[in-house]
Amino acid sequence: MEKKVKALSHLYVTVFLSGFASFIVVPAITDVTMFALCPGTDECSLAIYLSGFQQAVIGVGTALMMPLIGNLSDQYGRKSLLTLPMTLSIIPYAVLACSTTTNYFYAYYTLRTLTAMISEGSINCLALAYLADNISDTQRASAFGILAGISSGAFVFATLAARFLSAGSTFQVATFVSMLAVVYMRIFLEESIPDRNDGMTQPILKETEGVIQKDGDVDTRKMPVFKTIPSLKDIIRLIKSSPSFSQAAIVAFFQSLAEGGMICSIMYYLKARFHFNKNQFADLMLIAGIISTVSQLFIMPLLVSPIGDGRLLSIGLLVSCLNSILNSLAWSAWVPYAATALSIVMVFTTPSLRSIVSKQVGTTEQGKAQGCISGVTSLANIIAPLIFSPLTALFLSEEAPFHFPGFCILCIAITSMIAFIQSLTIGKTPSNSRDENCSNSLEV
Repeated sequence: MEKKVKALSHLYVTVFLSGFASFIVVPAITDVTMFALCPGTDECSLAIYLSGFQQAVIGVGTALMMPLIGNLSDQYGRKSLLTLPMTLSIIPYAVLACSTTTNYFYAYYTLRTLTAMISEGSINCLALAYLADNISDTQRASAFGILAGISSGAFVFATLAARFLSAGSTFQVATFVSMLAVVYMRIFLEESIPDRNDGMTQPILKETEGVIQKDGDVDTRKMPVFKTIPSLKDIIRLIKSSPSFSQAAIVAFFQSLAEGGMICSIMYYLKARFHFNKNQFADLMLIAGIISTVSQLFIMPLLVSPIGDGRLLSIGLLVSCLNSILNSLAWSAWVPYAATALSIVMVFTTPSLRSIVSKQVGTTEQGKAQGCISGVTSLANIIAPLIFSPLTALFLSEEAPFHFPGFCILCIAITSMIAFIQSLTIGKTPSNSRDENCSNSLEV
């Protein structure tokens, strides 16, 4: 037990450092982008479209890469696969650490788009699989909530640090901390490879041809890498492996569609509507981060047992919808600050959803399952900017068909409502579906 606790503590430190590096640049990147593309203005359609295009391209890459990375981690271990995305994430930060001028911004934009196809979301995906390897079914929702709380804590400290740093210094710190995260992970984090001889669970996906060892066992880790790539048929089979998994995948899609829309819209909306600057964005995110951290670390673990992850998911989605409605109707600059109080419940969504997904598969397929859901969310991230970026640019311009600057945010609220309605169909005991699936697999 002590060995597992120690291993998880190193995982939490790795996630914290990696999250800190990625979050510290968020408050500054909007101002850097506006200064590089449209200096001296509060509205910039080019920045909105470039941001949306980048998000869509990254979504295409991650949709293809997440199932592959998750599957490879089932074969070669979580630590081995963590090294690649964590190392790649250093490169774009290092570019803007040198300079934030227009040419350097375009270099950052290109490198960020390419590297994020692998690094975006994969660290969280592999961390969840690592937890699932070491935590029992009944404790996973709480453990996933704590992991999310660690990420929120990194968000809080990073946002606070960004308040006292210039744009250039921000990226220098991000570069250093990213490098520190890789070094720490390689030195201290123990490898975690699922036990493929565990007789308690049977794989839902078909086993591929491997190398037969002397004792008759099949070592799939010695197969050529291309043979470990899950096909579209494999992914569909995994999604259909249980009703709860299929329903969770639909919820993940619409939830991520709403989150992706908020990412590519909210900052430009607040900047155009209330002239928010870097420090105001930092304050807003800091308040939301503190509330999220407290909720995920202390409140969610207390509610999982009596309420259940299914109900927590539905509650979080409903409150997310309310948050978007408030922001869309914001009549004063203080309204977005007040709406952040809803984060105390909104943050239940992702850990609850990931816990439900984790319970649908066996120990040897946690990477596949988390990678599959990450692929679904990436697909939503492809679509989100194609819908919400043009809407944001249109309703913030003088060519809007009617005056409603928050119309795009209201559309995001509708998307969250669809996810909420779908979440109500998820079974109250999702683990039963997995057990039935395993039984069917054994009978065959």
